[in-house]
Amino acid sequence: MRVVIAGGGAVGRSVAQELIESGHSVLIIERSAASMRRDRVPDAEWLLADACELSTLEEARLDTCDVAIAATGDDKANLVMSLLAKTEFTVPRTVARVNNPSNEWLYGESWGVDVAVSTPRIMAALVEEAVAVGDLVRLFTFRQSETNLVELTVPADSPHVGRRIGDIDWPEGVTVLVILRQHETLLPESDRTVEAGDELLFVTPTDSEAALAALLSAKDA
Repeated sequence: MRVVIAGGGAVGRSVAQELIESGHSVLIIERSAASMRRDRVPDAEWLLADACELSTLEEARLDTCDVAIAATGDDKANLVMSLLAKTEFTVPRTVARVNNPSNEWLYGESWGVDVAVSTPRIMAALVEEAVAVGDLVRLFTFRQSETNLVELTVPADSPHVGRRIGDIDWPEGVTVLVILRQHETLLPESDRTVEAGDELLFVTPTDSEAALAALLSAKDA
């Protein structure tokens, strides 16, 4: 997979290194010569230029990349880069960093953003996930498909404790991804049962979240 990252700061470099270690090809675009820390990610390609300029993205061959990541510290730059990537180069997937939470509402289809990553929101979700039992916690939003990655820890009084995954009538569009049970990560096979304390990860449409929460948390089945 070929990935182009705008922003060669700590965030961009960290993402680039992770992707390279997973076998992907990465090009980092950085507008400041002082921030061109090639030695930190020597296996990445580097381009000293402004990622908000159409000519820069042409030079970066954005039309050949699979994912464009806008990871600068400037929300305006991230939005412009995402919009150009999607509208001018038809990049299949765009990921953009949200720096100011008050700007998060802009990070959607109208600005070419498929996935918006907001550190404050993720941290808050992880705190909720750690303490909430029986409550649905939204971890991530896939804006392009209007679906969410959510987590629910099954309470002891759930009507579905002990039932097989395949016997539960899941709400429309809901997909069970994985079951986290103590120190195990389990696949949601049809014959596997749901147990109290299981952490279930789902991909679900937004309009099915309430039904999913009610299904597993209701005391009356």
